[in-house]
Amino acid sequence: MGLTRGFRRIRGGYSNTPERPKRVFVYPLQRNVARLLNHPDRAAPGLFGDPRMALSAAQMRALPQYFTDLPDPRRAQGRRHRLPVVPALTAGASLCGMQSYKAMAEWASSLGQAARQRFGCRRGNGHYLVPSLYVIRDCLVRLGPEALDRRGSVAD
Repeated sequence: MGLTRGFRRIRGGYSNTPERPKRVFVYPLQRNVARLLNHPDRAAPGLFGDPRMALSAAQMRALPQYFTDLPDPRRAQGRRHRLPVVPALTAGASLCGMQSYKAMAEWASSLGQAARQRFGCRRGNGHYLVPSLYVIRDCLVRLGPEALDRRGSVAD
């Protein structure tokens, strides 16, 4: 790769003056890495991972509407997020390949402000806020699979 600048580690961090540059060598962890990375077919041997789906703006707006008729099992006190927003975000996350509550919450947190607005997230301090991991898990557990299954059979 080349040479370092020559600084060395000392007790308080690094020396202020360069002394001797050192050579840096990099070895590939896999022998045929260039061929694998440049292969046009994703199904080529050695390339792992499944393709992720991206949601359009219209799909983001439609998901919360799909869950509007679900009964809210939460107490009225302390509700910060509308109920249709939570299953809509988890449905969007699972369509994009997320499987765990944590992955779904991280996916929701990674959404931009425009996407959060499309999902119907609440607005606070000038920003759209997504439900936390605990709110997502709590809402889905309280709803239960029966309510979501019933919602699916009504839509069919």
